[in-house]
Amino acid sequence: MSSNVKIHGLLVDDQSRCRHYQSTKDVIALRCGRCDRYYACFQCHNHYEVNHTFVPWPKAKIDQVCVICGVCRHEMTQDIYQGVIECPNCAALFNPGCSKHKHHYFEQ
Repeated sequence: MSSNVKIHGLLVDDQSRCRHYQSTKDVIALRCGRCDRYYACFQCHNHYEVNHTFVPWPKAKIDQVCVICGVCRHEMTQDIYQGVIECPNCAALFNPGCSKHKHHYFEQ
């Protein structure tokens, strides 16, 4: 699945890097479980969305896409994303450190 979905946030480039996360591997955006928008990170979301904080993607929607590669715009489910170290479409490497923040993005 590739898309033209907009990635929101305090972006510093067109590959979804933001003011908070700027390494060469910080190239994913995650979908908020409440507003359904892709943001570079939960901090970017909370900067722009004043009516709610970032809501983790619900377990009930485990089969729906909620992660997007900032390089090629390939969308993935949580399970697919958590099972790879690079984009299955374009092979862009993902930051393994993102797993430390999974509680922000995926309902536990």
